[in-house]
Amino acid sequence: MRLLVLGGSDFAGRAVVEAAVGRGWEVTVLNRGRLPDPVPGVRALRGDRTAPDGLAALAADDGEWDAVVDTWSAAPRPVQDAARLLRGRAGRYVYVSTCSVYAWAPPAGYTEDAPLVEGAAADADATDYARDKLGGELAAAGAFGDDRAVLVRSGLILGPYENMRRLPWWLGRIARGGPVLAPGPRDLPLQYVDVRDLAGWILGAVEQELSGPYNLMSPQGHATMGSLLEACAEVTGARAELRWTDPGTVLSAGIEPWTQLPVWVPPGSDMHDALHAADVSRAVATGLRCRPVAETVADTWEWLRSLGGTAPRRPDLPPVGLDPAVEAKVLGLEQP
Repeated sequence: MRLLVLGGSDFAGRAVVEAAVGRGWEVTVLNRGRLPDPVPGVRALRGDRTAPDGLAALAADDGEWDAVVDTWSAAPRPVQDAARLLRGRAGRYVYVSTCSVYAWAPPAGYTEDAPLVEGAAADADATDYARDKLGGELAAAGAFGDDRAVLVRSGLILGPYENMRRLPWWLGRIARGGPVLAPGPRDLPLQYVDVRDLAGWILGAVEQELSGPYNLMSPQGHATMGSLLEACAEVTGARAELRWTDPGTVLSAGIEPWTQLPVWVPPGSDMHDALHAADVSRAVATGLRCRPVAETVADTWEWLRSLGGTAPRRPDLPPVGLDPAVEAKVLGLEQP
């Protein structure tokens, strides 16, 4: 199989490249070259998709591919430009989108048929994350047709090389030890996908010649807040005490779910239904397999340790994590 990855040097794109090379595929990447290409033997083209001539190297190349994988997260216009350029040179266009494209707030158990946000356009400049991503979907489908575009509506993505720093923040916090504010309930169900399982499903989708939208995250109940944080405590070996705290106490302290306490959102909220309660039966039926949470945590910790304990962060994203002083106050640990 011949694969073109637009990006391919960071997190999801990197995982796709590594998985494809591992299967013996021929892989070409197009990116700016700001990060080292992670896998030897990958053919590299250079270009900045935000520049007027950003696809010049791709236009001048005579390559053809079985599929293109695109992880673009900004204005949809570059997706449209790439898809139009490649529609006669690639069999399928796989666009890594997001479950945020659904109109807020999708109810628990929502499928790929749930209503979508309004106001998105394939040729738009940057608007907001949800409309930009839906615009990317429209661009991919507009160029390749509904029968050759694969729309990967991912949720929370975790695993090695994570540049949103959600799981890395929890690992770092728990590694410091001591009492840890653990937002409850302990059995709160989570949905996420290990980036390597995401990559494996994408390659399987190409092999099966799939098309259309897929909610791409673990089945409901695959993990809980407890299993995630306890795996962090186990793998770091830290003397950490997880102090499970009622959601009402957390919220009344003014702590922001998802950002100040990454991954966590309170049970029964619209946010929890949207982020942790999707129907993923379509993806599971087409080959999605999700590794245990302990494996995701352990491999992320190993990667973090190789970096000295600090993960890189995408500059276009806000920081995550809770101020130690706020944590201490909620846990009643303030100094007199």
